[in-house]
Amino acid sequence: MSLMTMEGIAQQKNWQYPVAKKVDTVDDYHGTRIPDPYRWLEDDHSAETKAWVDAENKVTQDYLATIPFRASVKKRLEELWNYPKTGAPVKHGNYYYFFKNDGLQNQAVLYRSTTPDGTPEVFIDPNKLSASGTTALGTLTFSKDGKYAAYLIAKAGSDWQEAYVMDVATRQLLSDKLEWIKFSGLSWRGDGFYYSRYDKPDEQSKLSKKNEFQKVYFHKIGQPQEQDELIYVDKDHPLRNATVGVTEDERFLILSTSEGTSGREIWYRDMQNPAQTSFSLLVKGFANEPSVIDNDGGKLLVLTNHQAPNYKVVLIDPANPAESNWKVIVPEKKEVLQNVGDAGGKLLLSYLKDASTRVYQYDYSGRLEHEVKLPGIGTAGGFNGRKEDQELFVTYTSFVAPPTVYRYDIKTGKMSLFNKAAVKFNPDDYETKQVFFTSKDGTKVPMFLSSRKGMKNNGNNPVLIYGYGGFNIAQTPGFSVSNLYFMEQGGTYAVVALRGGSEYGEAWHKAGMKEKKQNVFDDFIGAAEYLVKTKYTNPAKIAIRGGSNGGLLIGACMTQRPELFKVALPAVGVMDMLRFQKFTIGWAWAVEYGSSDNAEDFKYLVKYSPLHNLKKGVAYPATMVTTADHDDRVVPAHSFKFAATLQESNAGPNPVLIRIETQAGHGAGKPTSKLIEEATDMWSFTMYNLGMKP
Repeated sequence: MSLMTMEGIAQQKNWQYPVAKKVDTVDDYHGTRIPDPYRWLEDDHSAETKAWVDAENKVTQDYLATIPFRASVKKRLEELWNYPKTGAPVKHGNYYYFFKNDGLQNQAVLYRSTTPDGTPEVFIDPNKLSASGTTALGTLTFSKDGKYAAYLIAKAGSDWQEAYVMDVATRQLLSDKLEWIKFSGLSWRGDGFYYSRYDKPDEQSKLSKKNEFQKVYFHKIGQPQEQDELIYVDKDHPLRNATVGVTEDERFLILSTSEGTSGREIWYRDMQNPAQTSFSLLVKGFANEPSVIDNDGGKLLVLTNHQAPNYKVVLIDPANPAESNWKVIVPEKKEVLQNVGDAGGKLLLSYLKDASTRVYQYDYSGRLEHEVKLPGIGTAGGFNGRKEDQELFVTYTSFVAPPTVYRYDIKTGKMSLFNKAAVKFNPDDYETKQVFFTSKDGTKVPMFLSSRKGMKNNGNNPVLIYGYGGFNIAQTPGFSVSNLYFMEQGGTYAVVALRGGSEYGEAWHKAGMKEKKQNVFDDFIGAAEYLVKTKYTNPAKIAIRGGSNGGLLIGACMTQRPELFKVALPAVGVMDMLRFQKFTIGWAWAVEYGSSDNAEDFKYLVKYSPLHNLKKGVAYPATMVTTADHDDRVVPAHSFKFAATLQESNAGPNPVLIRIETQAGHGAGKPTSKLIEEATDMWSFTMYNLGMKP
């Protein structure tokens, strides 16, 4: 029997789903047998999988086409999106560089000018790299003398990247082209730079095969890649990542290695010491999260959470790196220290207070000079530069206002407006409130609620709840045109600072890791229950959304409490918690999730794995799963198997769809045209099933 047959059609209400055959694949996990009937969908190159994808996309597009207001949603989104978006200028050599999107350009263009507000010229236009606008500019770095720029590009959303080098004066590309780069920075030293890559993969499996043996190379300008100098490889630990950075004065090479997404080990090499010809250990791994900020002469300033869950800054003498010799420069505070920038010979420390940014300036000895006064509850960034800088251009944003660029005077600590976006709505019509609710185990959890001003608690407001809850990533205020559209239509956009993130330091992160991952789902469910209890909304008006680890969040919550939500939007989610470690970089997540290869980890993973907790006969929320064909971070097989199982299991009247984007990946670098199409479909589906009309 073929995988796809006309006889194999399941009908549910007024729409039909393609039915895929089920195979007899069964895995034995430490004595527990787990069937995997849709294992064949893991082969994204097979003709049968492609036929299933085409059939599912047709069902989805046919359904979306029946929504009467879909065209008007797209029209309004295009209107809101179409305003100039200008980034903060950064000085390199004789020029200031900044990104700008005129409005609906697929990719932002990199410009430069000789003064911050001078007449700009195009430096790099990524829109010319591909006709479809699906080639995106990634990391961009300049040599210390400002003569050369090295940059990465990614095609169709893949994590695989290529590096190129440009002569800054002439804007001409040199002959240099480097391939098979992944999870890498570009760090200049003299006439070349350090980068990380893998061996050339097999063409058929390059988007799914496990990534092993990352290597660090030094590339000298003008030489072919095959002549690059191998700087580091760990042949005994194939599943370690490695990157090399260079201090601003190019004295120290800093080697950072990791065994996953949590925990690092730091090595160094002093290039002024001819006797040191290899790396020496600075900070032993992998229990903490150290990172080198800069050197202060022959010593190194390091950000660490060693014996400081909220982080501190210490000074380490490489000649005597034992912890007992560390000097505390800025001690741990009640608020969590998120980032340390250095510019103008100063340290600029960004803290979070209830998930909102606070910034303080210190000198290198640890003396507080001043607090940077920010406009309000929001997120600020860009507090990093060079020692000769006297000013910085930083951004500030909130849920209801797009990024605004400010000029920051390092000497005085004063902020002044530099560039404000000319948006096509009135930000004063909207507001953000922060509330706190109690989770299942008594933990107090913060949530941001953004909407039009004057919303009443009538028990019937449409709400979309968004969350992530993992990998030590904080959910802080940030602007989205797409989310603004929902607010404009009378919806409330809710963001929950779940455990697993970094909002309250490493203790908050660890409270949502591994065997404690259920806390994250309980927090998210608790947010919905709070909004119902306070008569803000009701289950028939609640939509939930998250991507990647947040897609796992949505999958887990909709399987645990299907009656609590009306619409579920899991995007590029980790849905198969028993096999994620077998694809691309999935093994690196085991430090966060655990792994089914371990018997104890398997016991809790199988309890919440979204794919394995779908039950036949249950009425699930209206669901639109989203993924992409070039997603080599969370391979689309996760979403494929989850959608097929959900369509088979769902007994209720709500639609269950999967939208599979082409020439796109995990999300980074997605062109504006695709972002608008995706937002159109998401909001059309959501509003239609929540009973809303534009």
